[in-house]
Amino acid sequence: MREFLRWLVDMAVRFTRTLDWPLCLALAALMAIGLAVLRSAGGAANGNHLVMAQGVRFVIGLGCMWALSRVSVLRLRAWTPLIYALSMLPLLAVFVLGTGKYGRQWLDLKLFYLQPAELLKISLPMMAAWYLHRMPLPPRFSTVMVSAVIIGVPTALIMLQPDFGTGVLIAASGVFVLLLAGLPWWWVGVGVGGVAAAAPVAWFWLLRPYQKDRILMFLNPENDALGAGWNIIQSKIAIGSGGFDGKGWGLGSQSHLNFIPEQTTDFAFSVLSEEFGWLGVATVLTLYLVVIARCLWIAVQARDTYSRLLAGATGLGFFVYVVVNGGMISGLLPVVGVPMPLMSYGGTSAVSLLAGLGLVMAVKSHRPVHGY
Repeated sequence: MREFLRWLVDMAVRFTRTLDWPLCLALAALMAIGLAVLRSAGGAANGNHLVMAQGVRFVIGLGCMWALSRVSVLRLRAWTPLIYALSMLPLLAVFVLGTGKYGRQWLDLKLFYLQPAELLKISLPMMAAWYLHRMPLPPRFSTVMVSAVIIGVPTALIMLQPDFGTGVLIAASGVFVLLLAGLPWWWVGVGVGGVAAAAPVAWFWLLRPYQKDRILMFLNPENDALGAGWNIIQSKIAIGSGGFDGKGWGLGSQSHLNFIPEQTTDFAFSVLSEEFGWLGVATVLTLYLVVIARCLWIAVQARDTYSRLLAGATGLGFFVYVVVNGGMISGLLPVVGVPMPLMSYGGTSAVSLLAGLGLVMAVKSHRPVHGY
């Protein structure tokens, strides 16, 4: 019996040796809170179904995280161009076979819906890191231009779906790789200036009516309080009514009386704020901070450029998703349809996020000798 227990412990250690336990514990806490919020937001009629469906997606995502954590960085780096190319195929297919409320953002695979843009959360930082790993750093002008093509092509395809919010965030993940590679900040200033100069053109020629409504409602939601401004106003009411310790799990009036649209997806964090108050929000934000800080710590400890850029960009990308969704539901940013990581209901987003963190764990577990 003792030998069997020793063998069992040895197998468990081998099975989990590539996992980073601080990251795993923070993610487990976030997933548990996310499932509790979904159960409440879905109500008696739909809550259990949402929890079961999201739980299955979490299990799939954790499986991907574990599998990727066991792949060596050298192998990941060698596979990166192929992974990037393959992730572009569904991004192109969505223009022919895609479906969506405001365009073509999803592929119906019958068993589940796939959002191809989510795949770029993983493959785009990998490709940018792969290219910059091979070049002298800080990046020269020609290097920046090639990196801009690597980032710009999938970003443009995502925006043409149209999915402006996701496109901007995907582009940000690539820009983070450049910044971590030593890109001078004046490049950022030039980019921001270019975006500002192109804003009038985008307003009149590129943005759809619903996108313009979101920007106008961000500036003054009270102009259409019962229409386009409803989401922001009701979300802010939910956040404010939560107070210090919240109304209690399952007792949020804004969500259970259907004042908050999309309370299980984009505005799930509003439900958390109302039912668990400032204490719940502070707890979740602390867990997010642990995930981000751990990614950055792993990046600092990395021995090669590819690993450092990939782990750092993954952590910073996670940070941006938290900030954008938090700003969106509190009226500090326009509503752009960005989910809160591990809180909002959604399969592709949860799986891609956990898979990306599996790459970070691979960086920690398989550290190649510097320069290789």
